[in-house]
Amino acid sequence: MTDLTIRPFFWRPTNLFPETRLLSRTRDGIVDTSYGEFGTRVRSLLAALADRDFGSGDRIGTFGWNHHRHLETYYAAPLSGAQLHTINVQLGDDDIVFIVEDAGDDILFVDPGEPFETIERLWSDLPVERVVVMDETAPETDIDAVAYEDLIAESDPITDEEMPDLEEDFPAGMCYTSGTTGRPKGVEYTHKMIYAHAMMVMTPAGLDISERDVVMPVVPMFHVNSWEFPYAATMAGATQVYPGPSPSAADLLELIEREGVTMTAGVPTVWIDLLEHVDEHGGDLSSLERVVVGGSAAPEEMMRRYEDEFDVTVEHAWGMTETMSIGSVSRPKARMDDVDRSQKYEKRRKQGLLSPGLEMRVVDDDGEDVAWDGEAAGELWVRGPSVITEYYNRPQANEDDFEGNWLKTGDIVTVDEDGYVEIVDRAKDVIKSGGEWISSIALENALMANPDVVEAAVIGVPHEKWQERPLATVVTAEESDSDEDQLRAHLEETLDQPDWWLPDEIRTVDRIPKTATGKFDKQGLRDELDVDDAETADR
Repeated sequence: MTDLTIRPFFWRPTNLFPETRLLSRTRDGIVDTSYGEFGTRVRSLLAALADRDFGSGDRIGTFGWNHHRHLETYYAAPLSGAQLHTINVQLGDDDIVFIVEDAGDDILFVDPGEPFETIERLWSDLPVERVVVMDETAPETDIDAVAYEDLIAESDPITDEEMPDLEEDFPAGMCYTSGTTGRPKGVEYTHKMIYAHAMMVMTPAGLDISERDVVMPVVPMFHVNSWEFPYAATMAGATQVYPGPSPSAADLLELIEREGVTMTAGVPTVWIDLLEHVDEHGGDLSSLERVVVGGSAAPEEMMRRYEDEFDVTVEHAWGMTETMSIGSVSRPKARMDDVDRSQKYEKRRKQGLLSPGLEMRVVDDDGEDVAWDGEAAGELWVRGPSVITEYYNRPQANEDDFEGNWLKTGDIVTVDEDGYVEIVDRAKDVIKSGGEWISSIALENALMANPDVVEAAVIGVPHEKWQERPLATVVTAEESDSDEDQLRAHLEETLDQPDWWLPDEIRTVDRIPKTATGKFDKQGLRDELDVDDAETADR
């Protein structure tokens, strides 16, 4: 029996779709290659790694954005028998040093420009000895750095017979959690886990990726395997478009128009920004069929606008680092084809149906299963072949966050009678007021349903009588004249909840801080507003 490794994910596109294009936006312009060229270059990189004695037992770190060289490293590292460790380029210095030390990376593949400058600045604090600069040339530097293209040029591609032997339980990938409630935690993926998850994502019950698609993953390649697109889209033989370093809304629109992108994915704030850009400057989204969103809930107003104005379906997905990203996708079941539009949106705005291969429980504080009635809330537990059962080098977290082979996700959810999961809140973000739960996500979605509100984030603020009360912050459109009273009236009219759910205060701010992956950074917001020790007033 053949082990379940990523080798077939490399063999299939390079042999069956060698002419299919791979597009990559770089600092120097668009690089237009193919799966055939990709195969040759990966084989050359494998030879270069072998010449430098990198292989089984080693850990290869990457510190870069979404482009063709990063994709090649995604394959060469695990195909060599080593483990690929993607590192978030937007982290602070302390977290970068901690993660590289904790993982014990042996070599780093680093983007030119700011990412390289960061590594160069931190060099004396890092345990690695070598850096590969993912560019044509390496800058002049005192550290041991070589240009990626020099590695490719100096090594002849290895043959199938020369490729290292792999086993499905070999470590193949590694990513660290965001660390919003403490130090980031290492999550390891085996070949078998990547195989299972990529196949799950590729299926119609997952993200339904085929060779007919033109896929543009905007979710960064340093974040949870870019939601598995580098493996699933490659295995499918789809055309891929990589948007490069720090793409703006204008950059994304240009790539969609130029390459006829049919499917893309990223956090909701990316697609809110794209809508604003198109509103202001115009643009052609006619090729686009689907936008997959995750990381936080997409406002229904945004979903409706994409569908009504551009015939683009926004699909909610849910997942986390510990589940290798995609763990559920929300689309109406076949028997719902004839229901009215509002009922379909009732399903689509949720996080959806669990992905094939996974199982779930929803448990209360006593560890008892709650009813699937769309009302009872509890913590989501999941297990399956793509779900980890322990963290790397974190014994206390392993004791706290797992129950046997069940992962305790920390997400507070409801499940309706049809099995659709809806996240009520993160356990750390849910607001407990007077012994009752208030969903910050529900309040945020209701606020962002107002056309005058561009972004909204809600946090709990200490209250002497009620323990906590909600404080809302909003970024409004430039032409908006909505004030706090008008926004409160909007909530009263649209939010199907009791009055005590309403925020005690709604503050208009210039910006809401975001994490390195584009989610609202609620701890950063607390720090900026200095509200942890403040109290809201009774209304």
